Amino acid sequence: MRVGYQALVDEVSALLQAPATLEDREFSLIAFSSHDDDLDPVRTRSILSRRSSAAVRAWFEGFGIARADGPVHTPPDPATGVRSRLCLPARHEGRTYGYLWLLDDGTVDATDPRVAKAMSLAARAGRLLAAEFQADEAAPRAFARLLSASPEDRADGAATLSGMGHPAASSPIAVVVIRPTIRLTRVPMDVLVHHTAGGAALLVPLHEAADTVPARSTATRLLGTTPWVTVGVGGGRAGVVDAVGSWHEARTAWRVARAVPEVGPVACWDALGVHRLIASLPGAAPGAAVADPAVRPLFEDAHADLLRTAEVYLDHAGHAQQAAAALSVHRQTLYYRLSRIEAITGLAFDSGEDRLLLHTALKAARLAAVPDPM
Repeated sequence: MRVGYQALVDEVSALLQAPATLEDREFSLIAFSSHDDDLDPVRTRSILSRRSSAAVRAWFEGFGIARADGPVHTPPDPATGVRSRLCLPARHEGRTYGYLWLLDDGTVDATDPRVAKAMSLAARAGRLLAAEFQADEAAPRAFARLLSASPEDRADGAATLSGMGHPAASSPIAVVVIRPTIRLTRVPMDVLVHHTAGGAALLVPLHEAADTVPARSTATRLLGTTPWVTVGVGGGRAGVVDAVGSWHEARTAWRVARAVPEVGPVACWDALGVHRLIASLPGAAPGAAVADPAVRPLFEDAHADLLRTAEVYLDHAGHAQQAAAALSVHRQTLYYRLSRIEAITGLAFDSGEDRLLLHTALKAARLAAVPDPM
């Protein structure tokens, strides 16, 4: 418990002669006064787990405490053993940052002069919580500026993190992209998170710019068992001022993971192989049309089987038996399809240059079908 908050809670408890607790606006416990043995289940669980459940939060917020600018009495709930409370919103400049709670059993009159004094203490708690909130938000905002197209914004973001003494400001870093959005819990203290529409970017300090293992490990830990989420890890950079480069790489790695399932769900720029080169092609940009006119006819709906056949055959380096097995077709069916592909495109599978053109165009088109995650 933080000493400043603890003294404040003890003062409120002594003033109103009732057990008191202070929670932030997410209902995480900050400090509590001494209690007798007559605690209700909500207070007990809050102290033991350091936070209230979503159901408890919904129950109390149903009485308008998040919008109230004065004391609010909440009634008891005999069915669950919840006692009545006096809630003193901890506000600052029109925003609620937390709550001072007193187990009062309805005995404290909101018009009591002591309550007015207690509200001044709640306002002090609101100022302290607001200052902490703003400090906590400063680093993520600086990280967001690091991803700007403006060199001035990036320099400002780097200077802010350096001035705060943030660990990322003095170490190599890598950026991680996660999408879709999930609840990120157990984020390491030195990792910054910037939430975007539908996803999040993480700034992860590294031991060495060439070693992105800490970034991959952090992403894997945060994901847990969420198979529908895809992650892209950018290459390492010597300092935060170059984070935007790693961010672009992380976005590309994410798109490759979505386009090539065998790569994902965590794809690292450093391990993308040929896909790093393909991603740089104009035809691989999000939403790009198939660039090569010879390959374009294969993308007509009527030729879906031929398109799949061409990709599988080339992925297996022209090995007919392996390709036929992967497609679950007879080899004669494979040969027939290959001849149809040659006829439609004008390309020859016995030409190394034609095979390279077809394979590259197919991979670029697959990547182009995946939108940018940010």
